[in-house]
Amino acid sequence: MTGWTQGAADIEALLAKRHLERVTGARADGAPWLKKASQRLETAAAIVADDPESAFVLAYDAARFVGEALLAQQGLRPTQAGGHVVVSDAVRAQFAGPFAALNSLRRRRNELEYPSFPGEQIDPAEVTAAIATARGQLDAAKKLLGHLGIF
Repeated sequence: MTGWTQGAADIEALLAKRHLERVTGARADGAPWLKKASQRLETAAAIVADDPESAFVLAYDAARFVGEALLAQQGLRPTQAGGHVVVSDAVRAQFAGPFAALNSLRRRRNELEYPSFPGEQIDPAEVTAAIATARGQLDAAKKLLGHLGIF
């Protein structure tokens, strides 16, 4: 299996900056991340009406776990220096499409977690849309995972 070439220069730059690092063995398997993402989505969908803010955070986590799965399958993982943003940058550079929305979800999650003013609210319809976005990413990743090799 050959390496994924789209966005390869971006990945090399993130490795050079130590925002990504290489992993091997069981850590280079994206399947557990996809399972974790699926579980987060189930929980998010179950609590939208009662706790939309937490449901949105779970939907974001699911989308991020999908990104982590794609990177893991390539033998990559974010470092502390790279954090959540590097997952978004790396998947957007390599896969675009449905994965491009990860950064928007990340920014909105940050607004909810670190509000500009007390009592910031989120509409359940926005949460439902975020869950659908993360589900789309999960479905796309399931199809893509088997085509990825070690970077």
